[in-house]
Amino acid sequence: MYSVGDKIIYAESGVCTVEQIAPLEHSGDRLYYHLRPYIGRGTYFSPVDSGAYMRPVISRDEAEALISSIPVIEPAICEDNRFNHVDAFYREIFRQHTPEAMVSIIKGLHIRINSRKTKSTRAEATMKRAKEVLHGELSVALDIAYPEVEKYIKSRLGED
Repeated sequence: MYSVGDKIIYAESGVCTVEQIAPLEHSGDRLYYHLRPYIGRGTYFSPVDSGAYMRPVISRDEAEALISSIPVIEPAICEDNRFNHVDAFYREIFRQHTPEAMVSIIKGLHIRINSRKTKSTRAEATMKRAKEVLHGELSVALDIAYPEVEKYIKSRLGED
């Protein structure tokens, strides 16, 4: 069970802060996590006993190790060009809920987008979401501002 103030990864929503653990109005005694997303607005409500995917944000050391390993993480490349198959492929990887999976998605979609003659708004949206989840977690783990994460990664990897 998480505590108020904990920063966790909640399903595909990315980093959330546990704001409160309490029943919802008209829900009886069932306890819910009241989760505030790190990126975006609103509040998510998840029953404490729901089985929804949640895990703690990675540590600073794990974040630094992840950044160091980015060059060797294989890109997730879908060889099938059918629209719904591509979406399903990346959704399945997203469900791994790991920073490594987000890096793999970002790298794979970067290759896919750059190799196409036509723009794919869905691929760009999926890549944007993977970056939000990854950069949100790294921002919290490294205690740096969210907008600075990409610059930090590039500087660590010796890129411009």
